[in-house]
Amino acid sequence: MSIAIRQVTIRGRVQGVGYRAWVEHRARAHDLEGWVRNVRDGSVEALFAGPADVVAAMVERCRRGPSSASVDAVTEHDAGADALNLRRPGERFSMLPTN
Repeated sequence: MSIAIRQVTIRGRVQGVGYRAWVEHRARAHDLEGWVRNVRDGSVEALFAGPADVVAAMVERCRRGPSSASVDAVTEHDAGADALNLRRPGERFSMLPTN
């Protein structure tokens, strides 16, 4: 099984509509590791780590988002395992404060 670590930035109407909580819920439901946070510019950032096919499916879900959101763009890139260090101690997936 191939493991992937992908960092994504989601732009559009994604803050204030439950997008961050939606990402956290979906990621935990699919047993992914990582984090999600709002960014001061109005975007949302997330990091997903796990089986490559599950991570790819999660990134695709982010392109659609919850029904209350309006996603304009999703950019993604590979990330290193050190990016997981932003999680809260003891959590597989963390909702982080705004950056």
